Amino acid sequence: MALFKIAFATAVAYGIYRYINREKEPLRAAFAAGESTPGPVEVRNAGPEAMASDPPEWDKVDQASDESYPASDPPAANRFT
Repeated sequence: MALFKIAFATAVAYGIYRYINREKEPLRAAFAAGESTPGPVEVRNAGPEAMASDPPEWDKVDQASDESYPASDPPAANRFT
């Protein structure tokens, strides 16, 4: 019986902790502020301006690869030559 009391007290304490520390909008590691599409699965918009951090270099191949996500095939490498 004591085990059930401890489990119940732990569940209540965890619920209170989650309620106090809740966030208005969940943090997304790869998304810049306001750069996600609404829906059941959020997808980041294409381009370096939609990233939370700035990439060191960004060229046409990087842009094409980013725009093709989540497609299974990457863009053709000779497209930009």
